[in-house]
Amino acid sequence: MEDLRIRELLKEKNMTGKQLAKEVGVSAVSMSNIVSGNSFPRPEVLRKIAKALDVELRDLFTPEGEAQALYIKKGESYIKIGEINLNND
Repeated sequence: MEDLRIRELLKEKNMTGKQLAKEVGVSAVSMSNIVSGNSFPRPEVLRKIAKALDVELRDLFTPEGEAQALYIKKGESYIKIGEINLNND
């Protein structure tokens, strides 16, 4: 199974979910549900998200077991401090 990594990409791009929702043309609530994993977007919305984040479509996905980036917030910016592998092996 693959998970969306929109939250990570938002941090990297220093963008909010509301900003992304506006660019993609969906409600802030819909985007919040997508980012939190409560819903999965239609293919056309996925393409718009990738375009708005300036990434390839495949970059929205993280293969299961791949390391996840860890960030700290400093002021209005996020700083990558490392990675954690959530694989149960």
